[in-house]
Amino acid sequence: MFVTQSESASFEDKRTDGTYILEDTQSIIEQALQVLGYGREVYDLLKLPLRVLTVRFPVKMDDGTVKVFTGYRAQHNDSVGPTKGGIRLHPDLSQAEIEASAIWMSIRCGIADLPFGGGKGGIVCDPRDMSFAEIERVSRAYVRAISQIVGPAKDIPAPDVFSNSQNIAWMFDEYSHLRESDSPGFITGKPVILGGTRGRDGAAARGVAITIEESAKHRDIRLEGARVIVQGFGGIGSYIAKYLHDRGAKVVGVADAYGALYREEGLDVDELLERRDSFGTVTRLYRNILSNKELLEMPCDILIPAATGSQITEENASRIQASIIVEATNAPTTHDALDILTEREILVVPDVVSFSGDVIVSYFEWVQNSQGYYWEEPEVHSRLDSRVRTSFHRVYQTAVKYQVNMRLAAYIVGVQRLAEASRWRGWIS
Repeated sequence: MFVTQSESASFEDKRTDGTYILEDTQSIIEQALQVLGYGREVYDLLKLPLRVLTVRFPVKMDDGTVKVFTGYRAQHNDSVGPTKGGIRLHPDLSQAEIEASAIWMSIRCGIADLPFGGGKGGIVCDPRDMSFAEIERVSRAYVRAISQIVGPAKDIPAPDVFSNSQNIAWMFDEYSHLRESDSPGFITGKPVILGGTRGRDGAAARGVAITIEESAKHRDIRLEGARVIVQGFGGIGSYIAKYLHDRGAKVVGVADAYGALYREEGLDVDELLERRDSFGTVTRLYRNILSNKELLEMPCDILIPAATGSQITEENASRIQASIIVEATNAPTTHDALDILTEREILVVPDVVSFSGDVIVSYFEWVQNSQGYYWEEPEVHSRLDSRVRTSFHRVYQTAVKYQVNMRLAAYIVGVQRLAEASRWRGWIS
């Protein structure tokens, strides 16, 4: 039924050390500033967050013991406006990773022309090993610990890895007891009943899908009939696969944590969605499957890495057969791989361009909270699509202007906005 090269394989754990991620990000910022001709003082300002708060807070667990948790909140640069970014709950969280993520959010906001700088927060914990009540107590305690530096005009949190609208609702409620007048726009990603925005579900994936459409146009590839591989079949990957399938694309490959499926004539995406379990797993239902590595190297027009970081590396970049790669997760393509792909004239659209749907819709929620007037879902989708298309063209034109790849162009757009805002404020000369 499917091309068979191995029985099964799991995603390799390619999670890079947080310090390496931060240093890598700083290197791109330095390159972008050199292209623009800014002095060293601008790099010194932008290479790290302006503020990083580390908090430790006790929480009573269900068994009666008290556990002390560590949390972070980083605010990269607020020269444009308040900082904005998610709250991640993860056992392997590091301060360096939080700092790098805050910088990425600054770049995303700059590309999308949002009145925000980048922020990011997190709690070192594994919610998969905690009860519902324990997660609530940890969420509320974290908000109490960071309450002095956040707010609708300071820093606006949102959901991230292993956090969702329920965590956000608890945090919103806790903050409203501390600072009632500031509470409506303090946090985004809220349930609609608590002031969240319609159209948030699927916003990140929709943003990627719109970016794919624009990328295909620039490579003269008709989306109808285009061969697409989506590595990752969770909330992001499955939405993208369905979106493209409904628009006539031929989804020839998908992958989950246990392996990959590939069919030259195209997969039945609707059947796969119907059969997958609650974790987005579907490949275990089939006998002949590929590994994730093998799927990346199969023939296609558009490749969408939507799983984990560092999936396309120096080792496999020369064997990638796609014309376009649109990143749908954080840093799936290493810098060495990007050099090889650029040399081969493969268009690589970086995550800071394609993966901005969430923060754009978070901005819409913040605006609606400020106005007390809420939009219908079609209006949210229309505004999101417009911003994503404009963002893509802004970066693409910058890449053409400076003759650089899309990743460096994205950072050029993002850092220039921060540098100019900082200059006008008098922070730099």
